[in-house]
Amino acid sequence: MREILGRRRRLLSQRGDGRPDPIGAALTYATQWQWPVLPGVAADPQARSRCGCPDPECTVPGAHPFDPGLLAATTDARMVRWWWANRPTAPIVLATGGKAPCAVSLPALPAARALAALDRAGLRLGPVVAAPTRWSLLVKPYSMEQLGELLYAKDFVPGSLRFHGEGGYLALPPSGTGRGAVRWERAPLPGSATPWVPDVEAVVDAVVDALTRTGVSAPEL
Repeated sequence: MREILGRRRRLLSQRGDGRPDPIGAALTYATQWQWPVLPGVAADPQARSRCGCPDPECTVPGAHPFDPGLLAATTDARMVRWWWANRPTAPIVLATGGKAPCAVSLPALPAARALAALDRAGLRLGPVVAAPTRWSLLVKPYSMEQLGELLYAKDFVPGSLRFHGEGGYLALPPSGTGRGAVRWERAPLPGSATPWVPDVEAVVDAVVDALTRTGVSAPEL
């Protein structure tokens, strides 16, 4: 049965009045779903298109770990509360891999068209995170060896596909970044158990097939 996840009454990343609720979302991810998270570096308050980190040419402004580093990601409720009590608008960064989901991402326009094709084909998808320039499909954890074998077997893999595996990260809703807000395109239900996510093979096969069949160009972004 197809799930229309993007149209649910209230997302877990929002308060009852519709405003973003970063600390509530971070606690759900960490304590209910056991996804390790940490606060990301904020965008530069003087110019939100720039990052608050020391790199003047940062390619993911306001959407990556910095202080603390990625290894600090945790599921501990006390640490999560302390972080967001002191940095209430900090982006929520998921440390991908391990027991947490991994992700496959691609540029936003091809992603929207690919998802429509996957819906028509009846493929069940898990949550999908939408940032202004890229969408990320959450998948089950995979190893680098597993990913390497999967890609090696392909005749063609779009160069704009990115893989967020062990040692990677991903900004989750309702993060605000230098490029804009991160939201759910396909959202888990509020109060739900740990969201179901598909195998990486199913997602990569379907995305590559959809991009190839629809002739969608997926430029590097």
